[in-house]
Amino acid sequence: MVELAGLGAAPFCAMVLADLGAEVVRVDRADQVLGEHTRFSRHDLHNRGKQSIGIDLKRADGVEVVLRLVDRSDVLVEGFRPGVAERLGIGPDVCLERNPRLVYGRMTGWGQNGPLAGRAGHDIDYIALSGALHGIGPENTPVPPLNLVGDFGGGGMLLAVGILAATLSARETGTGQVVDAAMVDGSALLTTAMHGFIAEGMWTARREANLLDGGAPYYSVYETSDGGHIAVGALEPQFYSALLGALGIPEESLPERGDRAAWPRIREVLAARFLEATRDEWAVRLSDLDACVAPVLSALEAPVHAHNRERGVFVEIDGVTQPAPAPRFSATPSGSPPGPSFPGRDTDRVLLSLGYSQDEVSKLRQVGAVA
Repeated sequence: MVELAGLGAAPFCAMVLADLGAEVVRVDRADQVLGEHTRFSRHDLHNRGKQSIGIDLKRADGVEVVLRLVDRSDVLVEGFRPGVAERLGIGPDVCLERNPRLVYGRMTGWGQNGPLAGRAGHDIDYIALSGALHGIGPENTPVPPLNLVGDFGGGGMLLAVGILAATLSARETGTGQVVDAAMVDGSALLTTAMHGFIAEGMWTARREANLLDGGAPYYSVYETSDGGHIAVGALEPQFYSALLGALGIPEESLPERGDRAAWPRIREVLAARFLEATRDEWAVRLSDLDACVAPVLSALEAPVHAHNRERGVFVEIDGVTQPAPAPRFSATPSGSPPGPSFPGRDTDRVLLSLGYSQDEVSKLRQVGAVA
């Protein structure tokens, strides 16, 4: 698999596929080959498990190196704006002519067509247009959910699924294709359930007024006495009853939980009770309770939680703690991937594997086509 280096969603997609066993060669820009000991390279975790080759794509002999990689690859992934790969001479028409079985994955924010296709943007813009951002956050203003919904969930993960489906098709038919993944498409897809709720009359346009957006007092986050938080997801009546029992709140003392007009009063009572102890104290008290509650952990705390440690949700690779590959397979486990390669680390080895002689590699270096 060939990855044309970029930022965000496309590298994440290639990392997921590398975690699952794909051999990924990342094409870095020749002028960004900085050397083995650059700190950013070591911590650029989306590049774990990949090889790297430095190429100047503005040179014809550099483009030819990419096309030789395409000749032997099942997949190419790029995250350029529409038309950039074509101008560089490595667009889908050229690549599919070289390798008709190729799956050509394209990752953009707005997609390859439409009025906004050529416009700049970031995750926050794409999820704004798809309707996803509007439903996230407190009542008075939307809050960006990091860049998880557009870049990684609705972007890179969606592209990975598309590539896997297209690869299966290519193996059956002998014909590759272009996979056009856009963050506006993917983040809209993630809101499918919400559109069902809207059609059913169960969802309003107000934030913090619905079942799953923090409006329901039994599906929300509560502050504790130390400034921490507890997540409550007691949607089902039996879990709600168990939670109230553990909190020492008689259920009959509260309004009926199905009465939306009573939600603020129920929230007020729960909020006051959670403020009586710290987050970790509540976590201990509620640890044996089957009521869908959990402490809200930071990214620094999550790796050391007992459940995450026992299950191996996080791993340490080259001294850097990071999420482990997922999902898990009974017959073909992923194992622990190697750490990120620094840009250009594998240039010589990849070129030699493509059939270039050592003299040809030296000449490519001399003219600046590779680094």
